Order: sequence, then C-alpha cells, then structure tokens
Amino acid sequence: MQTEVQQRFRFAFGARSYDLSSRTHIMGVLNVTPDSFSDGGLHVNPDRAVAHALTMLEEGADFIDIGGESTRPGSDPVPAEEELRRVLPVIRELAKRTDAPLSIDTYKSEVAEAALDAGAVIVNDISAMTMDARMAEVVARRRASVVLMHMKGTPKTMQANPHYGDVVLEVKSFLRQQTERAQRVGIEQIIIDPGLGFGKTLEHNLTLMRELHAFNELSFPVLVGPSRKSFIGTILNLPVEERLEGTAAAVAACVLRGAHIVRVHDVQAMTRVSRVADALRSA
Repeated sequence: MQTEVQQRFRFAFGARSYDLSSRTHIMGVLNVTPDSFSDGGLHVNPDRAVAHALTMLEEGADFIDIGGESTRPGSDPVPAEEELRRVLPVIRELAKRTDAPLSIDTYKSEVAEAALDAGAVIVNDISAMTMDARMAEVVARRRASVVLMHMKGTPKTMQANPHYGDVVLEVKSFLRQQTERAQRVGIEQIIIDPGLGFGKTLEHNLTLMRELHAFNELSFPVLVGPSRKSFIGTILNLPVEERLEGTAAAVAACVLRGAHIVRVHDVQAMTRVSRVADALRSA
C-alpha cells in the first residue's frame, strides 16, 4: 500500500486540475437512457438530467459521467444518432452551467468527438478503445483524457459464462496493453478501470476488489464502478433499488485497496463513505 500512496497523479480536466492521489474522487453517474439497469428512464428529459447533475455536484461529485446507451448485461447497441440525440443537449447545457469535468460514456468515436465539441473533456470507453478503430485517434487529436475499461465480450454477451485462468493477471495484462497503445498515439491522461460486472462472475468481482492494489503497479489512476451492481444483489439477495448499503461496503473496500476514483449513483452517501475510508487508509 505504501507504493500506491506515494504515486502522484496531477491531472488537468478543462478548467479544473485534480491531484487524484490526494483523496478518492467521485464520479457521478448520469444515464440519459430509457433502459439502464438501475435508473433507466429517470433522466431522459434533458432538463431533469441537468438538474440531477447539478445536484450531484452539490453533493460532492468531482466528475459527471454522461451516458446515452445502456451497457447492462444483455443490452443491444443503440445507433450513434440516437445516442447523440440523448447526450448532446445535456452536455451543452452543463458545460454552460459548471466547469466541473464532464465525461462521455461511449465506445463510439463519432459520439465521443461530438461530445468533446459540446464540452466534455473525458472519454469513458468500456471497450478500452477496441470496439471503434478511430477512437484512439479522436482522443489523442482532441487532447482529451480517457478511461480505459476491461470488458470480456460485449454488453450483449459478456455475462454468458465468463472464464479466466487468473482474472487479476488477465485484466491487468489487457489494461497494460491498452495503456501502452494509448501512449503510443499521444494520449497523455489515462485512467484505468478493471470493469467490475463487465464479463465477470461474483467471484471474479470479489477477487478484483480484494486485489485492486495490484493495478496501481501500472502507474495510472484506478477508477472502479461497483455502484448497485448485480454482484451486490447476489450477495444480499436484494433488488437494485435496495443496494445502497452493499454499494457503500464495496466502495469502502475499493478505497482501502487503492481506488483513486469511484463511479457511483448515490453521490452524497458515497462521498461520505469515501471520506471515512480515505481517513482510514491514510491513518
């Protein structure tokens, strides 16, 4: 743990700069979709979506991650035109009303580029730039930051009996490969995400969280997204709307194991959880 604490990650995101190693930072989830697993349909109206994002910022979010396509297990792709119709009005309005860093959750370069034009500064790609050959060039040319996430398969197929010989070793190897590729094309600010729930069983997810500190060896900030995930529902036998306490436990565990950013739906509660876990980690 000592090596992890000593690493410094000072990143500039538009008008703001964060030392991601100083504390755990909070990424608020804003799904502008009708079918996301936990909050589909709640924020499809742009005005409601913007209001919710501003509330999350007041509650402690450092970033807002805006997604226009559900990537829940079994979901089908959405055309880029529809994704753009959903996200662009929200990004444009938020960019006018806050200088907080906005992230676009997409694996399509067309959507990423339009979102960056509208005011986003981060591309959060669940495929780590493997599903669209043009994505790396767009991110590099626009000097955007990128989140590279591990996923086995696609959202449609990823939970169809995923298998690993050594889940930590394989996920880590993939992320090393993709960060090296990103650096070769000139991307400077890279964040990695082991992809909890994306092509992983309950045991895979628990192992990744328990061994999360191993990813700090790659020398990039680590983002994790345990919020309301199905593995929490499996452990507790609870539906998605009753997973707050389970999410809190997972967030605390991830912070204690070296997470730099947690991506969450319940921002106020998880900000408080993270602050206590930060204090424990640094005590």
